[in-house]
Amino acid sequence: MSNRTHDILFQLIKSLEKAEKRHFKLYITRSSGKEELKIVRLFDVLDKQDIYDEKSLLKKLPGTEKRQLYNLKTHLYKQILASLRLLKSADSIDLQLNEQFDYAHILYKKGLFLQSLKILDRAKETAKTHQKFYFLAQVIALEKRIENLHITHTVQNRANNLAEEANAISRHIDIVSRVSNLSLQLFSWFTLHGHARNEKDEAGVKKFMQQNLPPHTHELTGFYERLYLYQSYCWYAFIRQDFLQYYRYAQKWVDLFESNPLMIRVETSHYIKGLHYLLNSHFDLRNYKEFTVVLKKFEHFAQTSRVQEHDNFRIQAFVYISTAKINQHFMHGTFKEGLKIVPEIEAKLEEYALFLDQHRIMVVNYKIATLYFGSGDYSTCIDYLQKIMHNSSELRTDLQCYARLQHLLAHYELGNYEIMESLTKSVYRFMAKMENLTVVEEEMFKFLRHSFHHIPAKKLKPELETFLQKIKHLEKNRFETRAFAYLDIISWVESKVYDKPMSQVIHEKYLASKRRN
Repeated sequence: MSNRTHDILFQLIKSLEKAEKRHFKLYITRSSGKEELKIVRLFDVLDKQDIYDEKSLLKKLPGTEKRQLYNLKTHLYKQILASLRLLKSADSIDLQLNEQFDYAHILYKKGLFLQSLKILDRAKETAKTHQKFYFLAQVIALEKRIENLHITHTVQNRANNLAEEANAISRHIDIVSRVSNLSLQLFSWFTLHGHARNEKDEAGVKKFMQQNLPPHTHELTGFYERLYLYQSYCWYAFIRQDFLQYYRYAQKWVDLFESNPLMIRVETSHYIKGLHYLLNSHFDLRNYKEFTVVLKKFEHFAQTSRVQEHDNFRIQAFVYISTAKINQHFMHGTFKEGLKIVPEIEAKLEEYALFLDQHRIMVVNYKIATLYFGSGDYSTCIDYLQKIMHNSSELRTDLQCYARLQHLLAHYELGNYEIMESLTKSVYRFMAKMENLTVVEEEMFKFLRHSFHHIPAKKLKPELETFLQKIKHLEKNRFETRAFAYLDIISWVESKVYDKPMSQVIHEKYLASKRRN
């Protein structure tokens, strides 16, 4: 990963594309003021830097003292944003609506009340079409202000109409706020902890859901109410590892958009996330055929101008599609084939380093590590796992635990038996501290501790068979499926019992599933 900087101006400039830089230069050169010429020079110097370096910056701006630099940077930052607002307004309903509201407010301040109301009326219709109810609340507030302070005689009973509108929108905003809060809090729970570890975790999540789910949600008909409701149920099911319910609500989420095509453009990011969660649900349920269909749909959508011309959407789609492609190799057992896409993924991770959060980077690193594990390259697998293990973030304690467990198994595969005892104790302590031990892991630690000191190599296979029988019946247990979701432990043990590569064991299961279907 490239070095990051916390300087917000530098980050903003580095996020600009060629067209955006060109537009800024045209925008700023309309003014010939001395201050504008200074910020253009500042822009050019920062644009050429690979890493933010203030000393070098001051040397290349002769006549600028350190205390002046702050004001210059602030001015440049505001001007870049103003330029972007102009450039992007045609592509954003939110920017267009805010622009209309600004115009209406200016006209109101000028005393041109009827002109102001006409603009507000047009903006209101656009907002209703795109279901921008928070904006509608702003518009109605200004309309009420005009009607309160000035006699416009625009419509009979206007006061009553505005009051009814305001009340209806207020009720709508309240329910959307409550359901979106629930979705966000469930997502936050998962980001911190991962899946429910035991019945205590599940009881806590169930109680939270019951206390915060608004009544009569089955009667909700609005787009945003249903969107956040489906998101909430997605997270609720995923945390509890009820993958069938997870699939049902992920499908409802995507169907909601596809039955309201206009909203795909309005809420593109949410549509992308819906496709991502639908793919995840098919992966968890091993719905091979359906997974392929949704992945093709996602890849096609990712190539549309709507996604490609928007930084956030393009990066979001890249991360989710990359994860899905790796997951597909996991399902098919084609680990070595999957390694071919790793260089491209890493190049993009480097390119997008400025925009990616630690959570996403951790997930991608774990997926790549598992590709190397499945392909038999345990040394490289360890390199990727260490990136997660050395991360001080408190996010995804479950991922931290399973990175350590896979790290332990990789050393086992490499035959590093001299460190296995201390490593096993260390990983066990870490997982126990995080309350992350399932029955599967307990059995695994028992087997590993026992096999190093008490079992001759020639007698290891019967012990592996016994271990396999102990964990095989747990495959359908909801609280044990976490272990299989992060690493296919059963296929790994089967590879030892049947003297086959793990990739071959998984591929044979995939082929058998295809024959059944």
